[in-house]
Amino acid sequence: MEFREYFVKITIFSGFGYILDTSMESTFLVDNMFFIVAAMLSGGMLLWPVVARNSVRDIGTKQAIRLINYEDALVLDVRDEGEYAGGHPPNAAHIPVEQIEERWQELERFKDKPVVIIFTPGLRPGRAGSVLRKNGFKQVFNLSGGIETWQRENLPLVKK
Repeated sequence: MEFREYFVKITIFSGFGYILDTSMESTFLVDNMFFIVAAMLSGGMLLWPVVARNSVRDIGTKQAIRLINYEDALVLDVRDEGEYAGGHPPNAAHIPVEQIEERWQELERFKDKPVVIIFTPGLRPGRAGSVLRKNGFKQVFNLSGGIETWQRENLPLVKK
């Protein structure tokens, strides 16, 4: 191959400073697809904590009880009125999830305490948690499995 033919084939400079021939470009991508995907996934995993900073963590009943007993956590029941009246954790505050944006100020004195959100499975408490986080509540947790988990563990319920 003459120098001219070779020079014409060299057209692309990669971001790493290597000179690639166009016929090698597609081979490089195909041959290293696994590494490219792995690099993208690991980058995404590194960025996830930054992106998910306002998300609410799920906790189990043991962690919830520990927060309630030792850190004086607020239990917030976001189920509707009928479900709440049918049985709720003792001393639970009640604000239906549909009203949380209008009534979150009622909980303002608990901003520095953990908040454990109780919900009905199927009704994701994400909206309630995100409203609280957006308004300055630092420790907001969803009880994993909601009220059904609370009942399954035979934890106390108060009927109103």
